[in-house]
Amino acid sequence: MHITRTPATAVAAPSEWVTGKVWITPVAEPPEPSRTRIDSVRFAPGARTVWHRHPLGQVLVVTEGTGRVQRRGGPVETVQVGDTVQIAPGEWHWHGAAPAAAMTHLAIEPVPDDGAAPEAGEPVTDAEYDEAGAADVPPITRTVLLDQLLAAPRDTHRVEIRRITIAPGHAAGVHVHNGPVFGSVESGSVVYQIEGRTASVLGPGDVFYEPEATRIARFDPQDEGVTFLGYFLLSAGQAAEIEFPGAQGRIAST
Repeated sequence: MHITRTPATAVAAPSEWVTGKVWITPVAEPPEPSRTRIDSVRFAPGARTVWHRHPLGQVLVVTEGTGRVQRRGGPVETVQVGDTVQIAPGEWHWHGAAPAAAMTHLAIEPVPDDGAAPEAGEPVTDAEYDEAGAADVPPITRTVLLDQLLAAPRDTHRVEIRRITIAPGHAAGVHVHNGPVFGSVESGSVVYQIEGRTASVLGPGDVFYEPEATRIARFDPQDEGVTFLGYFLLSAGQAAEIEFPGAQGRIAST
């Protein structure tokens, strides 16, 4: 048995394989004699693969959002959380997110003994992609992204919302907020960890919660940096402040 506790780094998918923004996070590539590879693949809204095929087929398991898949000669199909797509060996197909919703799936692929790689074909045209119309995304969708109890009851007088961008290589470092902070990643990715808990990689659409007076061990942007919305819950007369343990005092969270 082997347990990996450090999250793998999400990397941008090769441009010749996708249209739009797509990130790949390796999940498992066990050593011999296993021949199965598993990746977590996140598509921004409207992003998709090119037409392609796998020598031994592939299985997709949708873990977040709404997407589209199509095999050559078949209709465009809508897939949602919990759906499993089984792709036959050598079957030309494509998959990606819906126009107005991101999508993440696990990609489970057996690797041939001879190491033969998947074959990429032509890009999926807008006409092919739009064949499904708007039927795959209801006019109104409501998804609970986070239902979080606060560490302690508080009198929230106002909520301050900020759009924050951190460049690649500029880790936030260990820090503590003077009030609860909620966040939603808009673009890029970041390694996030509350001290004493397991780290995770957050991408576009992911949300997080930083409890009041709790040490945040990591908030480290990946290669593309990160932009997120921060929601600061503040009492009457309170200003958002952040403390960096080891530094001198607190500073205003500007």
